[in-house]
Amino acid sequence: MPKRKAQTAVPAVPKASLGARIKKDIIKNYQLYLLMIPGFLLLILFKIGPVGAMVIAFEDFSAAKGVFGSTWVGFENFKRILQDPYIWKITKNTIILAFLSVVVVFPIPIIFSLFLNEVRTKWVRSTVQSLSFLPYFISAAVMVSIMYTLLSPTSGLVNIIITKLGGTSTNFMAKPEWFRPLYVILEIWQTFGYSAIIYIAAMMNIDPTLYEAAELDGASRWTKMWRITLPCISTSVITMLIISVGNIFSVNLDRILLMYNTGTYATADVIQTYVYRIAFQSTGFPDYSYGTAVNVLKSIIAFVLVFIVNKIADKVSDARLF
Repeated sequence: MPKRKAQTAVPAVPKASLGARIKKDIIKNYQLYLLMIPGFLLLILFKIGPVGAMVIAFEDFSAAKGVFGSTWVGFENFKRILQDPYIWKITKNTIILAFLSVVVVFPIPIIFSLFLNEVRTKWVRSTVQSLSFLPYFISAAVMVSIMYTLLSPTSGLVNIIITKLGGTSTNFMAKPEWFRPLYVILEIWQTFGYSAIIYIAAMMNIDPTLYEAAELDGASRWTKMWRITLPCISTSVITMLIISVGNIFSVNLDRILLMYNTGTYATADVIQTYVYRIAFQSTGFPDYSYGTAVNVLKSIIAFVLVFIVNKIADKVSDARLF
């Protein structure tokens, strides 16, 4: 029998250390890392840095003494929140506005993008998409001013139409029962075009052979929309839903400050406006510690909600319910 050749042992090549690999990558892609520096600075200065200031919530903060010189009070400010009777009212208002934003505002860009995707004339689709995106660039102050002009009780177009039809002029902006519908209308008007672009971009990645196969099987447009388009963009829908829930306690403060007045406090006053008045009120001494404590508690609740929705979304995605 022929003798087997002895196998020569291959010497093990030592793996480079993690530090050496990082250094090599930085040298190789130094231009990309230079481009990332401004973004990292903004992240550290305006996102990560202010997190450390949350320690104010556990202190009797004094601007004269600073963060390190102020008296430590522990959870006293959080106990005040539980004893504050007004906190429950503003929490209710915040949740209602956020709930309306998720239930009413969130589905509209999805429906809009699904129907826009079915438009076959390219220039019509591009024009409608551009026009829907335009309000996103308009500031909240201008949007609210337009609404004030349209709803003016003396010269507003809406009230002119109402009086022509035999009704009576109404000051909608001063009615607490009208604040939430008007807020939601502005939210839809300003944001649905921007959100629709995300879903339209996801639709561009759908394999066209799926539609061709469905057409051969005799599927209608409605069937293709429901059975192909919607399931294929489900990942984007879930991601946007998680973001929406994460912002459930973060209503648009600028819009509310511009819209609300003493007559609409009953429905318009939310956590952000309450914190704003506490921390920057013009009468008396600002209570930064209590305002920070309210904001910290709001952030913790929002984080828990995002965690729960993320877990539910994972299960829904795995079960392919979309």
